[in-house]
Amino acid sequence: MLGRTANALFWMFRYLERVDNTARMLDAGLRMALTRDLVTSEEEWRSVIAAAGQRRDYERRHATYTGVQAWNFMLRDRDNPGSVLANFGRVRDNARQSRNVVTSEIWQAVNDSWMQIRDLFAKPVGEQRVGDVLGVIRQAGMLVHGAIIGTMPRDEAFHFARAGTFIERADNVARLLDIKYYLLLPSLNYVGSSLDTGQWDSVLRAVSGDRAYRWLNTARIDARGIVQFLVFDTRFPRSLAYCHTALREHLDAIARVHGHEGASHALMREAAQSLEETGLEGVFERGLHEFLIGFLATNARVGLAIADDYRFLA
Repeated sequence: MLGRTANALFWMFRYLERVDNTARMLDAGLRMALTRDLVTSEEEWRSVIAAAGQRRDYERRHATYTGVQAWNFMLRDRDNPGSVLANFGRVRDNARQSRNVVTSEIWQAVNDSWMQIRDLFAKPVGEQRVGDVLGVIRQAGMLVHGAIIGTMPRDEAFHFARAGTFIERADNVARLLDIKYYLLLPSLNYVGSSLDTGQWDSVLRAVSGDRAYRWLNTARIDARGIVQFLVFDTRFPRSLAYCHTALREHLDAIARVHGHEGASHALMREAAQSLEETGLEGVFERGLHEFLIGFLATNARVGLAIADDYRFLA
């Protein structure tokens, strides 16, 4: 497979995961903001923008954090390169570049979803429409993921696409956890309070893990329980451990096709060993923020190594 085709597949599904993650964060922010007064509601939207890594760009455009401003900025603002509109456009561009290896069902799911999302964003999204719009975006992600799972042969192209999904998903969940730890909670005085519990619940909702957490855990919602679930629980398909296990499996499959391993495989083995040796107690002894920063750095190195191993830019 040409490096540029592998690159298009890998990034097509990274961008798709970003689109889905943005919709999840906005949905969680919307739920939380509806239960808050005006001042606290603005803090919730500030935290959502920060979690998406778009705070600097947002504050260049807006002086306040109202819900309508926040979700339109993240959904459809043409001057925001991290918006859903911009990222889904990149999904479609990369799908077109890899058109010779994706199935017609995948292309149709991407193209139809792009036209629907583009039409939805033709005008600003008001309070009456935002819930429906977020539902359409999340459905688009499920349609494309369903198409690749259901129609694509388990060949090199499939494994590059899935590798893109899981490396981006791990990055998104780690960033969301880190933002919660440092930005969502306004003061250490709130630790253990109803506000603290509500914000952890918001994190779970953002990763569609609220019901799964309660099914798999009898413990109440608190920092230790959430970290165990979102970092180490391999039963949950959005935990960091699950994402890296899946990523490692897809990279191993690619290596078998090529007949050799590269630097990315060595980095993944080191990451798995580090995660196992650290454990939950080690995370809190080291500090959750420090652990997550280290995880994100490793995840980024893996992404760069994959591009170098398989000559994405060749």
